[in-house]
Amino acid sequence: MAAKKKSINTHMIFIHLFFILISLVFILPMILVVSISFSSEYSVTNLKGFSLIPVEFSTEAYQLAFKNPKSIIDGYKITIAQSFLGTFISSLVAGMAAYPLSRSNFRFKTPVTWIIFFTMLFGAGMIPNYIVLTKYYHLGNTFWIYILPGFMGGAWNTMVYRTFFKGLPESLFEAAKIDGAKELTCFFRIAVPLSTPVFASLGFMMLVGKWNDYMTSMIYIRDTSLYTLQYLLQRILMEIEFIKSMMSGDATMSNANLNVTGMRLPAETMKYAMCVIAAGPMLFIFPFFQKYFSQGLTIGAVKG
Repeated sequence: MAAKKKSINTHMIFIHLFFILISLVFILPMILVVSISFSSEYSVTNLKGFSLIPVEFSTEAYQLAFKNPKSIIDGYKITIAQSFLGTFISSLVAGMAAYPLSRSNFRFKTPVTWIIFFTMLFGAGMIPNYIVLTKYYHLGNTFWIYILPGFMGGAWNTMVYRTFFKGLPESLFEAAKIDGAKELTCFFRIAVPLSTPVFASLGFMMLVGKWNDYMTSMIYIRDTSLYTLQYLLQRILMEIEFIKSMMSGDATMSNANLNVTGMRLPAETMKYAMCVIAAGPMLFIFPFFQKYFSQGLTIGAVKG
């Protein structure tokens, strides 16, 4: 009995050590990014390089990033608005499109499903999309370019919602129909509450995708007040790299390593400070969705 207990304890210790090591693989890079962002440029490039604890604590990277706070605040506003509004509309439309496809009494579910599936195989491409969205829909350089092109939610998400809805008992909807409920009532009062895991999981993935989107701003936006945070930070980093490359060609400026305001250009630490600025909000939001990922996308929602 003691030998069996010892074997079990050894097995559990091995499992715990394994998952601790796996956790460190994900946690240590995050700590390293934060540490470098709060390090001085000189300590990173000339002293000990990257370290988990800042050798010389400095906020010069954040000072330069927030030198024009209005642009950063505008970037946050645009990113938050287009991410959450776009995710909400996309999830709602994709769910409403998937609901009739999951019901057995919908006559045209097979051809509609094939049409939606067909869009997963072929796309028009960047140039036709640009012409249609800017010349015919006049969405170029407007906030709605972030929302309207993807408001359908995507064919893949629609198929996932459809598969999940098909797992819900038909008897629930039949009972609601007998009580006089309409289809919209069945969707919002029965299907959506029982499908919280799939809506939360896919919604969070869409939210992260929209939060990290910078291509839309790069292609369609010319008004700096409509830049998303990701594209704005990329432009700041490109400007710093350009100034630093110009300084490297001038011996006097290179030795001083200063910009026009007298501040040392933290090109290396700036990259990591931007990672913290851009990814920080998502790190705080993720714990609220974590339990839905653990439940999975095919969890049963009805208890006997």
